[in-house]
Amino acid sequence: MGLLDGKVVIVTGAGRGIGRGEALECAAQGAAVVVAEFDPDAGEAVAKEIADTGGQAVAAPGDVADAAVADGLVETAVREFGRLDALVNNAGILRDRTVAKLSDDDWDAVIRVHLRGHFLPTRAALRHWKQAGQPGHLVHTASTSGLLGNFGQSNYGAAKAGIAAFSTIVAMEGARAAITSNAIAPTALTRMTLDLMPDEYRAKRDEAIERGQFDFFAPENVAPLVAFLCSDAAAHISGKVFGVQGDSIEIFQPFTSVAEVTNGGRRWDPEDIPGRIDELFAASGIGAGAENMMARMRYQILDM
Repeated sequence: MGLLDGKVVIVTGAGRGIGRGEALECAAQGAAVVVAEFDPDAGEAVAKEIADTGGQAVAAPGDVADAAVADGLVETAVREFGRLDALVNNAGILRDRTVAKLSDDDWDAVIRVHLRGHFLPTRAALRHWKQAGQPGHLVHTASTSGLLGNFGQSNYGAAKAGIAAFSTIVAMEGARAAITSNAIAPTALTRMTLDLMPDEYRAKRDEAIERGQFDFFAPENVAPLVAFLCSDAAAHISGKVFGVQGDSIEIFQPFTSVAEVTNGGRRWDPEDIPGRIDELFAASGIGAGAENMMARMRYQILDM
């Protein structure tokens, strides 16, 4: 028996990395899986992998940032398996550059795949569930690059921050219909990120895996939380953003006002603000200058 017995789950970007791990775990938990993947060969390989272990899966190739493809995922789930219970939005790309060097195309491509690629499948799933009068579960993929900010990833970080906000709003809109919406901010070494690591780190990691040590940043470690959030066991949880890596599950607190200065019921004069703004930094402990916010992460890949 699994958490997802009898359920049907769509996973986008399921051909490799985190998405592949999510698709395999959902299948292991009893779900029939629609393997949505831009690369047809990669999607077919994952669907076959699930079928070879006794599970149910169908590959659905295409660009999830295209409305017809996104709508077709829901149609495929219903046609092939009779229903849809959960959607995992995972598809994404990287185009890292500092803002001054970032091209229009690199900005547009990342925003399109991440934000539009979350919006369209979500809209299709919501329309289906509301028409069917059925509850459902949505899991979206944000990132610490969006929650904290990361040098050279303005396009990716902006998209991922938008996904966290998108998930929170969808949670509010879906609450009356028993539709949950949560986001994860995973940390894992995938094909997109491993090549960015120094050679010595990769060699050290390979040696540790050969010795049988737990591979903390393996993408498969993200999947158990996602499978849980797709299940009815998580029906009481919505509008949250979770960090997940290794054996760690965290919860992020949204932006919260932590300090205030007021001006005695009078409109501020800009000349008065320099003498008062430092009160905010003193009261909150927040630094006034630019910070490397990623240094605040609980787990650093290069430290492992």
